[in-house]
Amino acid sequence: MSKNTELKIADPIGMEVFCNRLLTITEDMNNTLIRSSFSTNIKERKDCSVALFDVQGRLVAQGTQIPLHLGSLNGAVESVLNDFPIVDIKEGDVFICNDPYLSNGSHLPDINIVTPVFWEGELSFFTANIAHHSDVGGTVPGSIAGGSKSIFEEGIRIPACRIVSGHTLNEDLLRIICNNTRDPEERRLDLNVQIGTNARGAQALTSLIEQMGIQAVKQSIDDFINYTQRRVMNRIEELKPGTYNYKSYMDDDGLGGGDPVAICVALTVDGGSLHFDFTGSSGQARGAMNLPLSAMKASVYYAVKAILDPDIAPNAGLFAPISIYAPPGTITNPRPPAAVGARSITAQKVAGAIFGAFQGLLPPEKIMAASNDCCPAIVFSGNWGTREGDFVYLETLGGGSGARFDKDGMDAVHVHMTNTSNLPIEALENEYPLLVDEYALIPDSGGAGLRRGGLGIAKQIRARAEGITFSARSDNHVVGRALGVESGGDGRQAKLIKNFGTPQEQELFSKTANMPLEQYASVRIETSGGGGFGVPGSRSRGLVEQDVRNGKVSLERAQRDFGYTKDAVVTG
Repeated sequence: MSKNTELKIADPIGMEVFCNRLLTITEDMNNTLIRSSFSTNIKERKDCSVALFDVQGRLVAQGTQIPLHLGSLNGAVESVLNDFPIVDIKEGDVFICNDPYLSNGSHLPDINIVTPVFWEGELSFFTANIAHHSDVGGTVPGSIAGGSKSIFEEGIRIPACRIVSGHTLNEDLLRIICNNTRDPEERRLDLNVQIGTNARGAQALTSLIEQMGIQAVKQSIDDFINYTQRRVMNRIEELKPGTYNYKSYMDDDGLGGGDPVAICVALTVDGGSLHFDFTGSSGQARGAMNLPLSAMKASVYYAVKAILDPDIAPNAGLFAPISIYAPPGTITNPRPPAAVGARSITAQKVAGAIFGAFQGLLPPEKIMAASNDCCPAIVFSGNWGTREGDFVYLETLGGGSGARFDKDGMDAVHVHMTNTSNLPIEALENEYPLLVDEYALIPDSGGAGLRRGGLGIAKQIRARAEGITFSARSDNHVVGRALGVESGGDGRQAKLIKNFGTPQEQELFSKTANMPLEQYASVRIETSGGGGFGVPGSRSRGLVEQDVRNGKVSLERAQRDFGYTKDAVVTG
């Protein structure tokens, strides 16, 4: 479709006002979900998202949380509409699902709640939210292990089904779900919060309809989606037509050994459309690194938005000019019952590969070196002691982002598909029998360059009790790394170490699972840094001196990478 093709907007000013009213609803839903939840992963780390959909299943507005959840929420509403005829969906119903194969989910810990919204007896919209639950059963605490070989090892599978019918909660289904997890009480509480969050959003949406009228709301939604589509197409038409390729690698497929795993993308620009072809990517992983198609789509949509127009609204108009092909039976589109729990690492690699493909399209001032392109996660679990069930402390960590033409990479941040907060040390030590030994930036972990890559994170945690187990999923330990651009240096690789700095120090496999910890044993994860931009020797003396003073670059590395002598660097 050409940019000259008519996508009518009835009232541009009214559309802008309406857009912000919708975003107000989603932000209120998002705040409700976070502030009312019980698990640290939702209330502290904000590992959740919310959205509004119309009756056709088109995304209308999404809260500002996790890009990867975009695919799951779309898939959940699509599954409800596929599995339940509209005539059978009644006022007072609420649906639940999580399965990547049965309900277009992302992975099992991400549980979706979808609530139909009626106006004058007619189904008109859906409110939806998703939250990452710290445990949904399976063979390991946290329900994610890189070495899982089947989705049946990863926890309870929930196809789209009613959790509430006619305003009545299905207690039997709720008990089945919660009692298939390691902390039934926490699951029950958080699921009830998710249901209540959608109800609050539905109330706000019906209040908006009361003020504007249903036809005005529908027209404004069409305008909003059409505007987004036209704006994306305009950005695409500014690009040079052609096909641009990029390949990135992961260390392994979750089980260790074997060849590195390739992520290949061919980006084709054709008029006002983009096509992404992942042919050539490695075959379906033996372990849990597989990326379900819904999460693959979310990765592509995110990358296009971030690169071409970061301020554009994430709604159905963004998706229209984009087509995607991922061959079935590959790591980017697995066949059931492949395990998918650690799919976030693969999603990060896919997003990073797309950023790499765009390097051939963009001028240097818009190019970004590779970021850590990973989502390392650590899980500690043990008995609560004070109540029934086991605690499951889950945290994903940031790393260094890539440097750009005019800016150093950011230190210690989540990039691309994940956007969760860290768990504050005070909350961690208050909730769990754990002690944080160190939480710091890693000097010299960012790639050298005219602009330096961002630094990775070191986090070291000690068990204060017996019976605690540890699991991790990470990458960039062996092959993967953040590549620099325009002669910039690569970011440092990641490490996972047990009992760091002691005679018992032991480097661990990046996908270690269910490892028992002795009391007072520690585990340290060091995440990878971002790539640098430009020739390191062209970095200004003042910036190198500042990095050395701030402890971000060692004097040795300043001399080696940036060509400074000891006398040239201010160390005090």
